[in-house]
Amino acid sequence: MQKELKNEIEQDTAPSKTQRKKDMHALQEIGEQLVELDPKKLTEFDLPETLKDAIQQARSIQKHGARRRQLQYIGRLMRNVDALPIQQKLDSWRQVSVHQTARLHQLERWRERLLSEEHALTEFAQQYPAADLQRLRLLIRNAHKEKTADKPPKSFRLLFQELQEIITEV
Repeated sequence: MQKELKNEIEQDTAPSKTQRKKDMHALQEIGEQLVELDPKKLTEFDLPETLKDAIQQARSIQKHGARRRQLQYIGRLMRNVDALPIQQKLDSWRQVSVHQTARLHQLERWRERLLSEEHALTEFAQQYPAADLQRLRLLIRNAHKEKTADKPPKSFRLLFQELQEIITEV
């Protein structure tokens, strides 16, 4: 009777097989992210030498099956490492990337609006009073001329750069 009770208690405290598999897959996913990282960024992590070597080997493997096995091996090695700080740093880098992408999309939307809508410049001036409107008008006019004359989009690019300087945050 006591053995059965002890077994039930152990089963309740131990993670299920499904949970263990999820944890292993999560570690393997972190390992895959480490393989895809730039080597300079990888040096920012305090990883064991065996894990660094396994990541380096995975980068050179091209065959799908061999790469999958190497990633599984990296996942096993990740069990011996505290993965939380690694995941947090990877997430923070990804968040910065998302923020930069959102900013570039905002700049692109403004450029398209300035080139296609008549009242967009007035709205832009209200939102960003420090903007040099005369310079923006010149770039918009030149971008239209370049487009109609099938010339390289020099002013189109300059307009984007000008907007980058004016709009400093999303």
